[in-house]
Amino acid sequence: MLSTEQILEAMSGQGLRITDQRKTLAKLFGENTGYLSAKDVYDHMGRKYSGLSFDTVYRNLRVMEELGVLEQVVFEEGVKFKASCSQDHHHHHMICLQCMKTYPIHFCPMNLTDTPDQFRVVKHKFEVFGYCKECESSREEDSAVAAHGKEGR
Repeated sequence: MLSTEQILEAMSGQGLRITDQRKTLAKLFGENTGYLSAKDVYDHMGRKYSGLSFDTVYRNLRVMEELGVLEQVVFEEGVKFKASCSQDHHHHHMICLQCMKTYPIHFCPMNLTDTPDQFRVVKHKFEVFGYCKECESSREEDSAVAAHGKEGR
């Protein structure tokens, strides 16, 4: 995951002015390993910057995603962002739907697709959603407890 400093360097390297708000955004993502919704970011930023608009937050998230310092993933409940991986090679992720922990997939399935000759791929995403071992175990325990509770009635 990119650090706060790496995020700020990438932003300034692309000519973005490093404002106090952008420093706060970089710090938020540089120190947070999970995925954040635009509302999560807006709520966090709003505690420090009164009068900040949701549009400003969302625009900055989009710019940071376009620069490659944030990754955007579409979950069932909406779009979320996290700091990009610090790995310098192309890869994809498996994402736990409960704890949001990510696991790298070091194989890209793109070359296995049946891309027609008249189509040029310029960008792609591939995410696999499921449950990590720990979350799956707790889900099974919760199911067993719920089933046992119903039997006792």
